[in-house]
Amino acid sequence: MTVADSSDLWLRRYHPAPDAPARLVCFPHAGGSASFYFPVSAALQNDSDVSILQYPGRQDRRNEPLVDDIGQLADRIAPLMAPLFDRPVVFFGHSMGAIVAYEVARRLGAGGHTPASLFVSGRRAPSTHRAETVHQRDDDGLMADVKALSGTDTQVLGDEEILRMVLPAIRSDYRAIETYGTENGTVDSAITALIGDKDPKSTVEEANAWRAHTTGEFRLQVFDGGHFFISSRAPEVIEVLREGLRGSVAVG
Repeated sequence: MTVADSSDLWLRRYHPAPDAPARLVCFPHAGGSASFYFPVSAALQNDSDVSILQYPGRQDRRNEPLVDDIGQLADRIAPLMAPLFDRPVVFFGHSMGAIVAYEVARRLGAGGHTPASLFVSGRRAPSTHRAETVHQRDDDGLMADVKALSGTDTQVLGDEEILRMVLPAIRSDYRAIETYGTENGTVDSAITALIGDKDPKSTVEEANAWRAHTTGEFRLQVFDGGHFFISSRAPEVIEVLREGLRGSVAVG
């Protein structure tokens, strides 16, 4: 954690709900920013106080140095989470965000703070491995992968000025997740793995391997869709999260 780090810098709260019974913390995907989760925050504001991570190097943090290492990113985020544990906390991360959420949860667990639930979406388990080097491609090759996943608005991809702004963050995040090593640890949080049945980044079997990473309950939810099924199947994903939030309050 750097001297300049603070919760105001890292966390966005679009719909503050200080009296909500639970907290939801969202972790963006590679190249993603906090605004991606604005619809989630709006939909769940009556169920939770939603905080969304804003990684360095994008949007209002675009002038800050990028972080291209998952461990370093988790090390900087974890100390900011402790004040949120005055009520049940649920983590939700998509793609790279799933791994960041998991690594933050591991660090918090070592310090005595355990999220009630960890929702890992669109990402194979840490104990699985694929040799991926997309971050080493030229700009055209990198953007081809992003377009294939439909993770960025096509209007943004077609705007050269905006593209120049977001490409460094995308490459840095791809480097971070593609150089993340195989990990066999566990968390005490219940884990729910969400996966699209046509996701090129993870098979259902690879997502099911998350069950080895929790000492608690595990559930696998398979959706019709590709890597960004969380957008195409948004109402269903929201209901899964709402159920998880209410369950965390009942247990807590």
